Amino acid sequence: MLDIKFIRDNIDLVKEAARKKHITVDLDRLVELDEKRKSMMVDIEAKRAEQNAASEKITNATQSERDVLIGSMKTLKDALAKEEEKLKPVMQEWHTLMVQVPNVPDITVPDGESDADNQEIRTVGDIPQFSFTPKSHVDLMTSLDMLDLERGTKVAGFRGYFLKGMGVRLNMALWHFVYDYFQTHRPEYVPMMVPSLVRKEPFIGTGYLPQSEEDLYKTQDNEYLAGTAEVAMMGYYMDEVLDEAQLPMKFLAFSPCFRREAGSHGKDTKGIMRVHEFYKIEQVVLCQASHEESVKFHEELTANVEAMMQALEIPYHVVVNCGADIGLGQVKKYDIESWVPSENKYRETHSASYFHDFQTRRLNIRYKDKEGKMRFVHSLNNTAAATPRLLISLIENNQREDGSIAIPKILQPYMGVEVITR
Repeated sequence: MLDIKFIRDNIDLVKEAARKKHITVDLDRLVELDEKRKSMMVDIEAKRAEQNAASEKITNATQSERDVLIGSMKTLKDALAKEEEKLKPVMQEWHTLMVQVPNVPDITVPDGESDADNQEIRTVGDIPQFSFTPKSHVDLMTSLDMLDLERGTKVAGFRGYFLKGMGVRLNMALWHFVYDYFQTHRPEYVPMMVPSLVRKEPFIGTGYLPQSEEDLYKTQDNEYLAGTAEVAMMGYYMDEVLDEAQLPMKFLAFSPCFRREAGSHGKDTKGIMRVHEFYKIEQVVLCQASHEESVKFHEELTANVEAMMQALEIPYHVVVNCGADIGLGQVKKYDIESWVPSENKYRETHSASYFHDFQTRRLNIRYKDKEGKMRFVHSLNNTAAATPRLLISLIENNQREDGSIAIPKILQPYMGVEVITR
């Protein structure tokens, strides 16, 4: 959420941000409501002050004076109640518009209409040249008894799946590899296992509500299932004041994840690219309220993923997302996309974003700086590994003509084998 004063003082900049992100929000109406809200609040505060003054007078008044004062207080109380009741719909509409206002994207974010307009920054790794037609991960994993989609659909419905045997071992090998990588190279990232069943407030705070509600599973208790560990991790310090000396705070958060994929009808209906239930290890950083700090950690989060992808020997490229392909709260976003031989293209496996204080203002996560000023921390996140999606590139890029799969050297100690065969 942006500061209303910032919105008022930079209305043209915020309008341009909405245009660039292809988000519709009536900013003129918001400013109009804010004028009304402030005017009504002034009247209400004046009546409250008058009420408090009258209460003090009653304490020292005579009986006859007290009766008069009590009568006038009743009139004042009724008038105050009416004003407060009038304020409620104004505040409701004001807040509804406030949570729709997008963050201002960085000047380096390109214009665009969709993810097709994202711009490639770099390409890393050699795309494998096969002497045969490469098979899809579905064919490979099914033939090696690593995946059962038919029974997955029978048991869990559309997009359901079972990982089996070596499929499970390979999935878990990736998890172990990621945690070992961070323990060795980035030990300051604190491992966390976080809930996926989360109250509404952290979803609003992170920007997933109200905009992305159609993609969330909701329970009968008015809670939601998260599609990323980011939601719970960001809620961890909700309504708290942190010690500046603790910053930056870095986490490696794991959770089961759930997405309805409501806006993806007809996309990736086969295989394990776009499933309803999966697992993520998420990097989350809280840092000082500095654009330079945010940019620095954005690059660090991305570098962490690139180092792991290179160790796994998976070809990938990095793109900077255009305005239409970044969310409400992001200032800037990179996607790391892995090469998928059967599709002859790169597919997104990781996303790195920074938000400035957009999320923390909503979640009320603050710290006191060296001058004693209370400030909202900045937040960032990036996928460390999302499985089973990451298995797709890992398996397809390491397939052999006989249908077996070579295990990257970095994962062989976790697997105990060099090749997965029938």
